[in-house]
Amino acid sequence: MVLMVVKLLGGIGLFLTGMVLLTDGLKAFSGDALRRALLQFTGTPFKAFASGTLLTLLVQSSAATTITLIGFVSAGLLSFPQAVGVVMGASLGTTGTGWLISLLGLKVSLGLYTMPLIGIGALMKLLARGRVRALGMALSGFGIMFVGIDFMQQGMQTLSEHFSLRAMDMDGLGIRLATMLIGMVVTVMMQSSTAVVAMTLTALSTGTVSFEQGAVLVIGAAIGTTMTGVLAAIGGSVLAKRTALAHVLFNLSTGLLALLLLPAFMAALGWAQHYLGLQPGAVSLVAFHTLFIGVGVCLFLPFAAPFAHLIERLLPSRPDTLVNLLDESQLQVPEVALDTTHKALERISLEMFDLLASAAQCPLGDDGQALVLEEHKVKKLKQALRQVRDFFARIPVDEESAYLMPRRLEQMHAIDHLVRLQSRLKLPEQLCDIGINPQATEGAAIARQVLEEARRAVEDPAVAHAEAEAMAGQTARLLELRQQVRLAVLRESAGGHRDSFDAMKVMDVMRWLERVAYHSWRVCHSLSGGTTPEPEQADLD
Repeated sequence: MVLMVVKLLGGIGLFLTGMVLLTDGLKAFSGDALRRALLQFTGTPFKAFASGTLLTLLVQSSAATTITLIGFVSAGLLSFPQAVGVVMGASLGTTGTGWLISLLGLKVSLGLYTMPLIGIGALMKLLARGRVRALGMALSGFGIMFVGIDFMQQGMQTLSEHFSLRAMDMDGLGIRLATMLIGMVVTVMMQSSTAVVAMTLTALSTGTVSFEQGAVLVIGAAIGTTMTGVLAAIGGSVLAKRTALAHVLFNLSTGLLALLLLPAFMAALGWAQHYLGLQPGAVSLVAFHTLFIGVGVCLFLPFAAPFAHLIERLLPSRPDTLVNLLDESQLQVPEVALDTTHKALERISLEMFDLLASAAQCPLGDDGQALVLEEHKVKKLKQALRQVRDFFARIPVDEESAYLMPRRLEQMHAIDHLVRLQSRLKLPEQLCDIGINPQATEGAAIARQVLEEARRAVEDPAVAHAEAEAMAGQTARLLELRQQVRLAVLRESAGGHRDSFDAMKVMDVMRWLERVAYHSWRVCHSLSGGTTPEPEQADLD
């Protein structure tokens, strides 16, 4: 009996470990490709559903898909109606592992044959780098998963000799609900519906549970897996909570429908076994799992938009802020977290460009009190930039995400220049009193033009590179003007034609205009993915 428990628990542990390694390895091996595919092929509810199904089949985890999806929606990369389709696809895609186990893992003892995969994968993980290392982790996970199934089978085989639930009557709704609840609780504890399905398939193959009991346990696992998304959404944005709620409502509705119509599903499977040659047992149970999720998709997918609107009414939006995109759940997926910080930096940039443009208008003759009246915006910008910097610092950095290095570097440059722009929100004295200087007036006009082009570049990525090139020339001209004004006012001051304090103030204003233009250009350059290094003559301030 002790050996049975050891094998059963060890098998479950090995299976869970293998699933984690397989999922993490496949995600790291695919790199940015899965992210791009999910974002590209979600235009319609059906495309979103297909994307969710394929992504879950590839990473072998609906929980991983859901967490990634929550991050995408929180970052504003996917609309919520699109996310609903992906949620349905993730629920169907998670049945893929069950097919693999029922067709291979239970019919043939693959544990021994996958041992070489574990060894090869471990060597690749230790000796290789980059994506090859990630592939090694996935291979080891795949092998460990089937070794775990072998141990579970051995433990279940011994358990069936001493204990069996097959004789338990499943006719009453109460006993079905209790059995479903067991499946839910075990799934929540393990944080893996696939592991519970694997245990159920193993128990069915050894005769520990009946087919009907296995079917109800699988229904419970399908409902219980939604808790992973719920936990990821706790403390997150409204969009994250909406996505988690959509997952819960879809799986709960589909599961309860399957439970109520269980006799009809059993009859349909009996017909398939008789006329299509479908063998009773594990394969039939996986077919049932796929069937009831598929029925739910057929019922919900045509009404994805109304379903999304219902959830939006249940969870209304909160007031918009510069950093409401930031969500703790995104830190689990570095690609998504970087997408989020990029969008937040764009929002902050636009707000900062507007404030600085209003200040740069002063030397052109407009009232210079506008920025003072927007002091609350200045405080909001400073707080938002601080939050983005803190969030960016907590994005995980590891070898598997080395391909994200260019994006990290771009955003670090953007943050650096935004911090310097932030210091320019404190206006120099006499900003609005130097309009009589033609060169200063020209400098203010150039600075304002750069800020307007910077806004267009951030708002429309299609013109970002062209605008950045134009800004480069204008900032160079403004630097030249600044140097000319500096020499002129110094000569005037030395000759007694200008007060020395006044000369310093004029130079401060020209420095402010030139630095505002320069840092605005570099912010746009970095956010648009530019790789041109900093000009050698650039000041550090």
